[in-house]
Amino acid sequence: MNLDVVSRSPEQTAALATAFAAELNVGDLVLLEGDLGAGKTTFARALCQALGVDGPVTSPTFGVAHRYDARIGRIAHLDLHRLGELGAFDRDLVDDELDDADLGLVEWPSGAPGLEDRATWRVQLGHASPSERTVRIESLSEATR
Repeated sequence: MNLDVVSRSPEQTAALATAFAAELNVGDLVLLEGDLGAGKTTFARALCQALGVDGPVTSPTFGVAHRYDARIGRIAHLDLHRLGELGAFDRDLVDDELDDADLGLVEWPSGAPGLEDRATWRVQLGHASPSERTVRIESLSEATR
């Protein structure tokens, strides 16, 4: 599955994430890429809620990782933005979080060398206008194509 669309609202971005959630399987790793304010956390929140996460889903920017229990199993939601900024990237920390999860969501994955090799999906969000976002969902593995 590959998809390119323009979302005209946060609600539309959330609806895309909800539809995408149906494509996910245990073991998937989703990379969430985009500039600040592009909608990565909005997408992650809707995705987690579609998978049955109760309670708030927030960006783990300062805590690096949040874990959620969902129907698919345990979700690890990581935000590597600050680790890359601080030059504090710890591959063991990232691997431990992802290895202990049934599904991984990683915001700002560019600071994690080699992470793309293990990813099954890439979601790229961008600013099309102040109120619109481009959303590209791309399969990265044969199993998800």
